[in-house]
Amino acid sequence: MERVHKIYEHPLFRECLEKNCEAEKERVFCRHDMAHFMDVARLSYIFSLEREYAVPKEEIYAAALLHDIGKWKQYKDGTPHDRASALLAEEILQEADYSKEEIERILNAILCHRSYDGKKENHQLAEILYDADKISRACYACPAKKECNWSEDKKNKKIIW
Repeated sequence: MERVHKIYEHPLFRECLEKNCEAEKERVFCRHDMAHFMDVARLSYIFSLEREYAVPKEEIYAAALLHDIGKWKQYKDGTPHDRASALLAEEILQEADYSKEEIERILNAILCHRSYDGKKENHQLAEILYDADKISRACYACPAKKECNWSEDKKNKKIIW
């Protein structure tokens, strides 16, 4: 997990994490912070094990840490955060010593984490990241659930994991 720690320590990752925090300081809904990233990482890893996928742990954690790192850019200029996150993630992954093939799989998963259709290459990482991102939200205990714009069928109304 050395490369995952390189991501966490990377100056661009840290800068984006701060920008997310600043952009969401008044947000009453779910945030895009380390707590969310780690929830998604752990759920993704559980899903990989339960589904008997051979997705490497370092790829799972890399995708989870980076999947929403560009959320601040969406607030700033409207860039969809999956695209913004993938652009930012590429530099970080290269400097954290991920291979070209690993980077392609991770970026694909990041780009699919909002609307996974099951048809993309390298679908296992994309599938578990998508599922973990959605299930990580504790809608059942959210104080802002009445104001949330998620459709009722997307909200997690029960404790699942």
